[in-house]
Amino acid sequence: MPLSPVPALTHLRALSDDTGMIQHAFLDVPNRSTGYCVDDVARAFIVATQAASHPGLREEAVRLGRIYLSFLHDAQLPDGRFHNFMAYDRRWLDDAGSEDSFGRAVWALGFGVKRAPVESWRKVCREMLRRARRAIGAVTWIRARALCALGLSYAVSADEGDEDNAALLRLLAEGFRERLLAAPKGWRWFEGTLTYDNARLCEAPLRAGMALGDATFVDVGVTTLEFLERLCFEGDRFVPIGNRGWYTRGGERPRFDQQPLEAAAMVDAELAAFAATGDGARLQRATESFSWYLGKNDLHEPLVRGGGCCDGLAPDALNPNMGAESTLAYLSSAFALAEAHQASAAKSGSDARRNRRPERRPA
Repeated sequence: MPLSPVPALTHLRALSDDTGMIQHAFLDVPNRSTGYCVDDVARAFIVATQAASHPGLREEAVRLGRIYLSFLHDAQLPDGRFHNFMAYDRRWLDDAGSEDSFGRAVWALGFGVKRAPVESWRKVCREMLRRARRAIGAVTWIRARALCALGLSYAVSADEGDEDNAALLRLLAEGFRERLLAAPKGWRWFEGTLTYDNARLCEAPLRAGMALGDATFVDVGVTTLEFLERLCFEGDRFVPIGNRGWYTRGGERPRFDQQPLEAAAMVDAELAAFAATGDGARLQRATESFSWYLGKNDLHEPLVRGGGCCDGLAPDALNPNMGAESTLAYLSSAFALAEAHQASAAKSGSDARRNRRPERRPA
């Protein structure tokens, strides 16, 4: 099943305007009444940053990325937290957003510190992350803590001398290690129920371990990822945990509805494991997870259409609406996987040249 090396930004552009990115769509038409949210704009900033590394997309990606970063900058509160929901008329609708939206903002800022295509953006992200840092310690929800750990991991790997970021990242990573140590025998997971964005919980200690140079945290990520793989792969087909009741230890595993963000999380977790261990099977698992978008799923139906992604997989049909979350999940996975395959191919070529024996010449 062919992978698109450079996905189209067509639907990303359709959902975006000069304020941010519209949350939802009716089919492929943006639904303006749903407004904007930090959850989506943070992810959109990551996608724009990824896209900017492709010469043919750089100009458009930089244009969009500046809009998304401006939205996040406006959303940040004096105490370091963020608003989340904004109406279409640019009114903030909350006093402060959820822990998840805060975590996604931190994730985007850390990614920007390391990967933003414009130097001034990296400075803005670094300063916003510094302000957000004071609120990270108060986060209690495990997925939000995972997202914060992802952002700090990118920032630490870019700014190795920042001891405050490193100390906070280590604190978060230790929390994941302690949760795994407390898990019941045979249940190698951080909590009693698998809900949404599950593989992000594996990715966080993996990236933290790489950023901090601590193999203990990498082992936590690998152990839990292997547990999740046993639940979510049938041969080479990715089957995410359904959101109709989630999956509680000892209960029945729901198969539907399947969400695009689960495939994105698994792609990223497998790529993190590949980077940490060099195990080529992880790159293959990432590729298989991505294939869920392209039709290697229970309905044998591709979710990707014109640069957008359908909102989910029900037992008998796709959800044909293509909102921001689903489209961004697909785009981020496509860019990350293409980058990993390209780097792997370049390394293989370099190794082959290095190991090639010189030809013998006649005396």
